[in-house]
Amino acid sequence: MDPLGAPSQFVDIDSLPGWSNVCEATQVDSYQNPVEKAQVDVRSPFPYRKDLNAKIVLWKGDVALLNCTAIVNTSNESLTDKNPVSESIFMHAGPDLKDELQKLKGCRTGEAKLTKGFNLAARFIIHTVGPKYKSRYRTAAESSLYSCYRNVLQLAKEQAMCSVGFCVINSLKRCYPLEDATHIALRTVRRFLEVHGETLEKVVFAVSELEEATYQKLMPLYFPRSLEEEIQSLPYLPADIGNAEGEPVVPERQIRITEKPGVPDDASDEEGLEADLSFIGSHAFARMEGDVDKQRRLILQGQLSEAALQKQHQRNYNRWLCQARAEDLSDIASLKALYQTGVDNCGRTVMVVVGRNIPVTLIDMEKALLYFIHVMDHIAVKEYVLVYFHTLTNDYNQLDSNFLKKLYDIVDAKYKRNLKALYFVHPTFRSKVSTWFFTTFTVSGLKDKIHYVESLQQLFTAIPPEQIDLPPFVLEYDARVSDFMWQVCLCSQVYLLCMSCSGQQKLLKA
Repeated sequence: MDPLGAPSQFVDIDSLPGWSNVCEATQVDSYQNPVEKAQVDVRSPFPYRKDLNAKIVLWKGDVALLNCTAIVNTSNESLTDKNPVSESIFMHAGPDLKDELQKLKGCRTGEAKLTKGFNLAARFIIHTVGPKYKSRYRTAAESSLYSCYRNVLQLAKEQAMCSVGFCVINSLKRCYPLEDATHIALRTVRRFLEVHGETLEKVVFAVSELEEATYQKLMPLYFPRSLEEEIQSLPYLPADIGNAEGEPVVPERQIRITEKPGVPDDASDEEGLEADLSFIGSHAFARMEGDVDKQRRLILQGQLSEAALQKQHQRNYNRWLCQARAEDLSDIASLKALYQTGVDNCGRTVMVVVGRNIPVTLIDMEKALLYFIHVMDHIAVKEYVLVYFHTLTNDYNQLDSNFLKKLYDIVDAKYKRNLKALYFVHPTFRSKVSTWFFTTFTVSGLKDKIHYVESLQQLFTAIPPEQIDLPPFVLEYDARVSDFMWQVCLCSQVYLLCMSCSGQQKLLKA
């Protein structure tokens, strides 16, 4: 949803020509000492893919002017860097951005942090810190720059963003060679789209006039626009093209796993099982946790103290969180059933759940639970509200009470403590009854936080309309219901008026 009254200088990314629509030029010919065309049967590690090219836009302009879901700001560790990109973003976003950044308490090199876009056309800004480049520490700089691009894309995927506008993250102040940095940027985006391409519709590279030539020269290497361009570009790929995710590879630092870790190399196989078992559990890591079976038995018997129960619950939640971070949840993210939007009247983060977008019978509900934990873990550290759209849901979208109970039991205490309101939009009589039973007999402490909202106008009294992204079908349904209720009200008034006139006529005749 674009900010109301957005200035006309903002650029709609849908109006920009995609990379696949840009005429193939002779970028590869600009290299010195061109070689003969490679054989057709030798394919590039970055093969021609029309679907990926359609998602890419190379645009010469100010990233702050892009009308997309999120734009990227390159800054320093204190998020106060004064570079052309940051200064333009601050100027267009307005003074509220500086106040928001103070709450983040900085950002480490390679990390990515999210804020609202405020007065920008983009709803969000993803802030990241590029590395300082020194030739002695080239490997560390490459890894950090890769992390910048990868973490930005990962955050966009987790928040179900449709489009991202990248600036050139490596700033001139940090002395990173432009061409080396461009290789990392392009291959990281390419590898991410190969795996998670369905989660992003557009990726825009916003470059300056000085950077444009380098990007135009290197783009065909990673996003060839035809089979011929792929073959022509193959000889110019660098020796290090990264791993399957685009991350720089340092062979001497790769982990090598021995057949029997911890067993001396000169140990004889004749010692058999007894020698192998002698090493099990003899190190500190194996002794970090007590007898798990005993702890579970004590829980069942109700003999564990409150502190021990909390510790056990926290350990269990951390296991789920680690699994959520390691799992590929892009199929759940693509449903766009859970996403972050603006803030309510009290400044609390608003999270939206769209019931109709949850095909309960068609998806793995354990992965849905993992996705909820993955998205909400950093949201729940401070106060937030949930908006659940029950609009036009049916039996295939109804979350089972056992699943909700499992979710409620797994999540950390901060989820329950910092949830300040749950707005249940367009409820039915059946859903109200089910919710009453669930909050009365299954879980505690939730009933007082639920607010049933019959119309969007009622919701807007708590959350300003410009602070929430509404699915189109919700708007249409609410308009139909409001129109119907208005007609019913009008008919009732006409009926009462007719009855009143009829009574007056009878009195006159009498």
